[in-house]
Amino acid sequence: MPQFDRALPDSLHVLHSLALDLHWSWNHASDELWRCINADVWDYTHNPVLVLQLTSDTRFTQLSDDGEFLALLKKLTKAREDYLENPAWYQRQYADAPLRCVAYFSMEFGICDALSLYAGGLGMLAGDYLKTASDLGLPLVAVGLLYQEGYFHQGLDHQGWQQETYLYNDPGSLPLQPLRASDGSWMTIKTSFLCREVRFRVWLAQVGRVTLYLLDSNDPRNQPSDRGITSKLYGGGSELRLVQEIALGICGWRLLEKLGLDIDVCHLNEGHAAFATLERIRNYCKKNHCDFWEGLWATRASNLFTTHTPVAAGFDRYPVELMRRYADDTGLAMDVTIEDIIALGRANPKDESEPFNMAWLAMRTCAWSNGVSALHGEVSRRIFQPLFPRWPEREVPVGHVTNGVHIPTWDSPGADQLWTDACGKNRWRDDPDAICRQSLEQTSDQQLWHLASEGRTRLVDYVRERLVYQWRRESTSSSQCDIQVDMPLDPNILTLGFARRFAEYKRPDLLLQDPDRLERLLCNPRHPVQLLVAGKAHPADNTGKTKLQHWHQFLQRESVRKHLVFIEDYDIELAQYLVQGVDVWINNPRRPWEASGTSGMKILVNGGLNLSSLDGWWAEAYQPALGWSLGDGQEHGPEADEADAQELYRRLEEEIIPCFYQRDHEDLPPQWLARMRSSMSELTPRFSSNRMLREYLEHYYLPAAQGHHARQSNSGALARELRQWHQRLTQHWHEVHVGEVQIHGDELQLSVHLGGLQPQDIKVQLVADPVTDANGNTLPAQILNLQLQHPLTSGTHAYRYTIAKPDNRPLHDFTARIIPAHAAAQIPAEAMMIHWQT
Repeated sequence: MPQFDRALPDSLHVLHSLALDLHWSWNHASDELWRCINADVWDYTHNPVLVLQLTSDTRFTQLSDDGEFLALLKKLTKAREDYLENPAWYQRQYADAPLRCVAYFSMEFGICDALSLYAGGLGMLAGDYLKTASDLGLPLVAVGLLYQEGYFHQGLDHQGWQQETYLYNDPGSLPLQPLRASDGSWMTIKTSFLCREVRFRVWLAQVGRVTLYLLDSNDPRNQPSDRGITSKLYGGGSELRLVQEIALGICGWRLLEKLGLDIDVCHLNEGHAAFATLERIRNYCKKNHCDFWEGLWATRASNLFTTHTPVAAGFDRYPVELMRRYADDTGLAMDVTIEDIIALGRANPKDESEPFNMAWLAMRTCAWSNGVSALHGEVSRRIFQPLFPRWPEREVPVGHVTNGVHIPTWDSPGADQLWTDACGKNRWRDDPDAICRQSLEQTSDQQLWHLASEGRTRLVDYVRERLVYQWRRESTSSSQCDIQVDMPLDPNILTLGFARRFAEYKRPDLLLQDPDRLERLLCNPRHPVQLLVAGKAHPADNTGKTKLQHWHQFLQRESVRKHLVFIEDYDIELAQYLVQGVDVWINNPRRPWEASGTSGMKILVNGGLNLSSLDGWWAEAYQPALGWSLGDGQEHGPEADEADAQELYRRLEEEIIPCFYQRDHEDLPPQWLARMRSSMSELTPRFSSNRMLREYLEHYYLPAAQGHHARQSNSGALARELRQWHQRLTQHWHEVHVGEVQIHGDELQLSVHLGGLQPQDIKVQLVADPVTDANGNTLPAQILNLQLQHPLTSGTHAYRYTIAKPDNRPLHDFTARIIPAHAAAQIPAEAMMIHWQT
């Protein structure tokens, strides 16, 4: 292992394995250990590998004879052994479940800053997901790419324009190790690109109980251009992006096959990894000597696609000619033509002008799909409607699992102790329902206020240190290099946080709509307020950079400098201090563009309150007793920005600021503390990643695993049956006809002509849309299944179906339809035919 080419004293050798297990990134009990070894390196890098590499032999010799240090090391080693070896929640609750292993594919992973493989919310969610799977014991492996540069580091020039710096991710100094083959060599996965062989080296990152495999093209045997395939996260043009996604999906699945893992469920975290479903089909076909379409039916039931995209324009699209260039060499086409594969990535397979869409491919090769909040599920059904023509939008097969956050990553030391006292030490390693909603009732107002004040003080101290570093780096005058006096911020005043990606739809300069009003709000001498702002714009997003520059320009006002800071280079460490120290987290996206959002969830455990648009997760979490809303809960364009800005100012001036400063005889804000208590106890368990992962397990993983075993047992007999059933549907669907609904007393009768189909191939239904009655009550959609009575005439393929006359809706509300039916198929995800009564 290149990370450790030096020897340690025998008593310290276990430090190697501790450093390589990323469990330390959320098990903060180990912080003391690494700081004791080398505080300077640890405080600057938070990377145990660098701590071991940059510490002298003399220091290690001293530590090998330090009884107090050895006792701490022994304690942490034993705690890690217990964590890894004792049965976790999944093993206790689902000992007999059919799920052997989930393969989780993602383009980015935000586990910690020492392993910088993330750009934003998608990666942060993936990192929290792995940590939660480890804590709960879910059998899961993950696949990603190891980028040589990762995402950029941010600075601002003197005009406030964003500058990007890309730093090299030296694998030898990262918490990684090469994955060794059985013969001791470094494992590689090979593929072909444009008639040449490309090797991807495999790295292993241990995330507690979970293994993350990372592919890296920087093999010296590759051509220089190919070594750059994994050069940069989201870098380069569409061709490099396509090649990266081929590497992630195709080479990633080949790795899992090479390792011989028993994967029951393939989970795509966004459409970037959709090629994995094609490689999974190819491997199944090779093993079972069948064609592509049978392989699709055999594997699709155990593929899950999670979309995080709120607009169709956000999906990856590729020119068809580019797809054709790479299809043969990479094995994309298999035993079908590349045109067949391209058709899977088009809404209209016959439209030659339509580009290849990775999300469409994911939908066509996954029987299960979900959005990441209730509102995003609705939006996604609208987006994917073109794939299911004539189906009602409400029945487009996209569910939802609202995102959650890994609480131990984001809670402050004070919050951790407070929750430990209230709920026990292992509260975040179990079912979230086990956390009593009343658990904080015994926590006093004084304790809550101390938590808020302590977090605010830690945040102010940290930001001041970071600003000194920021000023020194940017200073052009040596006289400014020792600036320590007249520091901004005050740990005793209301602290607002606004930190996120500077994208137009997030409206990052909404607070600047009326700069003078914001200045008065911040600088009120009686009720002062301070605002901390952070975030990056995409390197190619000049609109986002301009909005960032607006904050820099506002900061030139002398009066606001003590009340407002912009902290450069938003990263995980800064995010942790922010969510642990702000009183109010502001989020004002334009609905419904925030698919979920998780930053506001991270403040919950620490007692912070949310002021947010009714979008994403807040649309389902908001209650007046828990925080504040923005907007009317409807969709508007940019024309509503002015009104939303006025409401934002008003909420702050008339509700939030007075509530914070209204004190009792003990100088405590009772109304504020009541909101804190309610928000913490009601929302923290509900929006934890424990709840999220449990929903994925129960709603998707377990049924998908059952489908996997059913379709692939008996040499794939069920998969062949399903394919033959679908072929019959395709061949004869045009022969289906529906007659008129006839009323016979209390019974409805319907004649149906099935042509070459059999009654067991279909369902006959009556469907009523949702309506609002005369009293203003909303009647939900209703679907009634008719029962087969008998053939109308022998040999005519005509059948009579009946049902009792509905008594809760008038008959004219209902329309008859025929849909495919098979007990083992997901409808309409796997068969989207539909025939409506005309």
